[in-house]
Amino acid sequence: MIASPVSRAPRANVSFRAVSLPNHAAVRHAKREATMSRISHIAFLGTGMLGAGFVEAAAGRGETITAWNRTTSKARALEHLGVRVAETPADAVRGAERVHLVLKDDAVVDDVIAAARSALAPDTIIVDHTTNQPALTAARANALHAAGVKYIHCPVFIGPAAARAGQGTIMSSGPRHLFDAIQPALARMAERVEYLGERADLAAVYKLCGNAVIIGTTALVADVLAIATNANVPPIDVLHVADFFNPAATIRIRGKNMATRNYAPSFELDMSRKDVRLMIETAGTRPLCALPGIAARMDTLIGEGEGRKDLGILGKTSV
Repeated sequence: MIASPVSRAPRANVSFRAVSLPNHAAVRHAKREATMSRISHIAFLGTGMLGAGFVEAAAGRGETITAWNRTTSKARALEHLGVRVAETPADAVRGAERVHLVLKDDAVVDDVIAAARSALAPDTIIVDHTTNQPALTAARANALHAAGVKYIHCPVFIGPAAARAGQGTIMSSGPRHLFDAIQPALARMAERVEYLGERADLAAVYKLCGNAVIIGTTALVADVLAIATNANVPPIDVLHVADFFNPAATIRIRGKNMATRNYAPSFELDMSRKDVRLMIETAGTRPLCALPGIAARMDTLIGEGEGRKDLGILGKTSV
């Protein structure tokens, strides 16, 4: 049937109004509509520094949030953002589309999930951001999946300030269909989201390795500052040494050689041990975090006849 002129007129008016909107107004309208379409009811269990940062960002996006924390006052501090505070984990997760865990350790994760399970809807997905032990993560995921509970581990390289700003990296591993379901939400929480595969504990392994780099580097920086201070060099000035070479290249280049057990020398263990001795001597009586342990490991390897090999021989028994 051919439409009458009367039936065409309203469509023409609608079309005219749409194209006559100023560009900036149209953009704001589109963003508002997109944001409203994404609004969901979510729960955050654990509102310490990191959890609170995630909650603040989610509240800023207009999401409906229920929060629970073992120390209730920490959750209450978020009420001014429109966050509902629950008295129990079960109360917090009731009706939630996603449940985000930002907790202390594996034992707390298990306790909180057990307390919340009776109120979980069949389609609710538990998104665990806690830094966990890999073997326990795998066991937990297997047990929950067997019981019909949707669980996926998503640890982060994000601090509280970055959480509030939607920055940093979220890693994830576990069932692909669960990751696909939460990926849009994760992309709103962080600027980078990395799916590592189906293996349930893989993100937990990557998280521990990343934290080892952060903690180990921090310990070595403490030793660098001790060396500089005892040698009467302002600690803030000596940090410029990092501008003279690329520390990340050590991980990429020597790390690759270590992983493939290639110990062809470019910096012999014997010579590097001498340098460590000079570092410890220059630091004097100041306590050191990392260098004494490194020296002890070097001495063991040199005693095994490895002194002419590259410094990377430190990883001899690591792979």
